[in-house]
Order: sequence, then structure tokens, then C-alpha cells
Amino acid sequence: MKRRDLLVAAAAPMLAGLQGTASAQNTFNFTKPVKFIVPYAPGGLPDTVARVFAQRIGERIGQGVVIENKPGGNGVVSAQALATSPNDGHTFLVTDGSMFSINPLIYKSLAYDLKRDFVPVSLLARSPLYLAVNPKVPVNTLQEFFQYVKARPDQLNYGSSGIGSSHHLTMEAIKAALNLDIRHVPFRGSGQSVPALIGGQVECLFSALPSLSGFAKNNQVKILGSNAGHRSALMPQVPSISEVIPGFDFAVIIGALAAANAPAGAVARLSAEAAAVNRHPELLATLGTAGIDPVGSTPADYGKAIQAENERLAKAVALAGLKPE
Repeated sequence: MKRRDLLVAAAAPMLAGLQGTASAQNTFNFTKPVKFIVPYAPGGLPDTVARVFAQRIGERIGQGVVIENKPGGNGVVSAQALATSPNDGHTFLVTDGSMFSINPLIYKSLAYDLKRDFVPVSLLARSPLYLAVNPKVPVNTLQEFFQYVKARPDQLNYGSSGIGSSHHLTMEAIKAALNLDIRHVPFRGSGQSVPALIGGQVECLFSALPSLSGFAKNNQVKILGSNAGHRSALMPQVPSISEVIPGFDFAVIIGALAAANAPAGAVARLSAEAAAVNRHPELLATLGTAGIDPVGSTPADYGKAIQAENERLAKAVALAGLKPE
């Protein structure tokens, strides 16, 4: 066989696969309203992302995209809702990564499994958490803050939104990386932890930007850095902790998944639509107000993001000494 023929023969399977993916993406039509299941109550981070993307995706596919909030059971209720929905490619789960990275590590038994029950569709957004300190703490940069804490072992407190939260695990990872000794004070959500920071009950904490921005404008907190792998376009003046600790990245990721047996065409089509709308000016403005960076990705890239987050948080959970309950 001639060399040209060999190359054509070798490339044929790959081209067929690409054509098949493109064909599935281009030919799958949503014929009724699409459903986004969210495993949290309305108003939270995944719910916000789901609603903003739903509006823009709905405009493109010519169908409504409805949000169905299914909180409870550490994600079990939403997983069951997805599993029992018609297998016609019209139902998806929109969630943060903790459902797959943290929950399996801190709960002894879960009725769902990432690899068995789900297939990634698209990484929709990232939401950095920001390190804020009380104004009475005499520091103005990340480096100064870390030096200040290191010089005062077991004298300072940091707040979090609860044991096992991203806020908690981010600080535990920093403590391990820089050999810091600072006490953890868990609260029931940012609604309690941020006021404790303002009141001086804790010296510092991580929280989402909307919880901090108003206080920062009034000089009631100082924002020193973010837990993302790079500076956010929303706050380019704020350094990422990765500039001090190389490779550090604990930003919350939010994505869409389908049931494991969902039609491949539906997965490809929704992934393409998410990527198509993620630069929409109104979407950018709405998510920017909430401190969220839209992404949009292929299913494969979202799968890699989930795996990377799982590995990082598994180490953080071990460092925090958390045991399955």
C-alpha cells in the first residue's frame, strides 16, 4: 500500500469519530422544554449559574429551559431525579463540584457515583472565593498576611461557612502549604461568618465576592487575594494565592452533567450551546455582579476539571482531619 493510502487509512477512524460527533451535535434537536436540576435551594451559586445559562441557551435552541430545585440528601435527591427522568436528552444536572469531590469523602454512603451515574457535559463557570481580613489586621498584601499569621501561632482565628466547605478547605490547604497555625471557627454559612469578620470575632475568612464587595467599599474589610488558579477578570487587581503558592487553585466550579446513558447528541449539543453563550454581554454582566467567571467547555475538559478538583480536595480533606460520617 502506498504511503498516501496508509495515511488515509490511518486517519479514517479519527475522521469518522469527528464527523460522528459533529453530526450528533448538529442533528440533535430539543423538541420540548429542557430541564436543569439543581441540588440546592433557589438563590445559591449553582442555581444562579443555571438560571443565567438557561435563559441564553433557551433562546438559541427555541425551547424553554426550566430550573427544578431538588435539595436534600447531600445530592442524593437530585441524582435520583435525574436518574428517573425520561432518557431523551432533555434533563441535566447543574451543580458545584462538592457533590463529587467533598461529599464522597465526608459521608460514608452515597446513593450516587460520579463515574457510574453521570457523564460530564460542560464546565459552565468558576467562582473564586476571596480572602478578606478585618481592617484592624495591620497587613495590606498576601505576603504580609501570611507573615503576620506565621509570627503568631495559635493566636488568630479564621471563619468559614462550615466544616467541609470550600471556605474551610481552602484555608486548611494554605495552612499546610505555608506551615501556618491559625484556629478554625465554623459558622452556618456566609450570612454568619462575614458579620463575625466585620465584628472582629475572627480576623480573616474566605467568602464569595458578593458577600464582601459592599463591606470592602466601606472599608470594613480588606480583600487580599483569591483562591483561583489565576487572577479573575472581575477583580484583576487582586492577586491569586497561586502567585504565592504555585499551582494553588480552589475556586468553586459549576457545571452541567447528564445521566450516564443520555443520548450522545444531546450531550454534544448542550455543550456546544453553553460554549456559544458564555461570552454573551448580558450573561457576563449578570454573572459578573455575582462574582462568577463563565467558562463553557467540552465534556472532556469538564471531566478533567472534575478530576483535578477531586484530587486537590481529597488532600485538603485529609489535612483537615475530616472523617466520613
